[in-house]
Amino acid sequence: MKIAIYAFDGVPMFHLAVPQMVFEEVKRQGHGWSTELFSDGVESLRTAEGYQLGGISGPEAAIGADVVVVPSWFDDDRAAGGDLQALLVEAHRSGATIMGLCLGALAVADTGLLDHRSAVTHWKSVDDLAGRRPAVHIDASVLYIDHGDVITSAGTASGIDACLHLVRKNLGAAATNAVSRALVVAPHREGGQAQYIERPIRPPQTDDPISRVIEWALNNLLEPLSIEQLASRAHMSRRTFIRDFQASTGTTPASWVRSRRLDESRRLLEETTLPIDQVASASGFTSTVTMRQNFATAFATTPTDYRRRFEALLPSE
Repeated sequence: MKIAIYAFDGVPMFHLAVPQMVFEEVKRQGHGWSTELFSDGVESLRTAEGYQLGGISGPEAAIGADVVVVPSWFDDDRAAGGDLQALLVEAHRSGATIMGLCLGALAVADTGLLDHRSAVTHWKSVDDLAGRRPAVHIDASVLYIDHGDVITSAGTASGIDACLHLVRKNLGAAATNAVSRALVVAPHREGGQAQYIERPIRPPQTDDPISRVIEWALNNLLEPLSIEQLASRAHMSRRTFIRDFQASTGTTPASWVRSRRLDESRRLLEETTLPIDQVASASGFTSTVTMRQNFATAFATTPTDYRRRFEALLPSE
């Protein structure tokens, strides 16, 4: 997998480093991925923090890339230049996945590739995106959106989630978990999880009742995991538990449980040859039909078709 990452004068160092950090770790894990920085033609540029970067490739680096990433955008939210737009459109036409991370979604939207599709960017720039490209359907409530050929993500750290999503989509749960462990980041923040908008993110704490309930639930997916059961384990009322859980995770208890069961079903589909009904049972779903319905809604495919993508990784009979 060849990934070309667009760099520009004034790019924030963290945003530029996110796709390199994730995809270069994939390379270190032995999966043959590579990244290359490219710009509009300059060989050196200065980051927003004042670091001088040299040895930047030209636009030709995007030719033949499997993924082209715009990791951020200018502070003044200027329109993407014609050359960059043409490059992104041509790369897309050639089969590359286009990623607009954080404010990079603005530049991707300028190309028209997101017209009549949903997209997300940093919550502070959703109005700007709406004004510059009215045909784009903006969903400011999620972490990232994947249309298969175009991916956009929300604020800064959501770019990590989007990149890990791409890893999982291509290499499966085991590879993603290995990358996540190496980077010490969570491997399972789903795209539909809410952005954190002007509210603090609660750090993990072993004495925090929500953290304890989450850890218990992850190890007991076969339990009913109803709101009442979870609230009881947290020693909270139902209303207080729902409020605190959503403040801590950005999603509802029911949505979180469903996502974790879907995570487990994907892992079993990728790594085992268990029949679909056993996958459903082992993931904590009450029936195969329920799993299939939730799976199709979440991933726009069936469990059987999903498994086919990973058949080469399954143990031989």
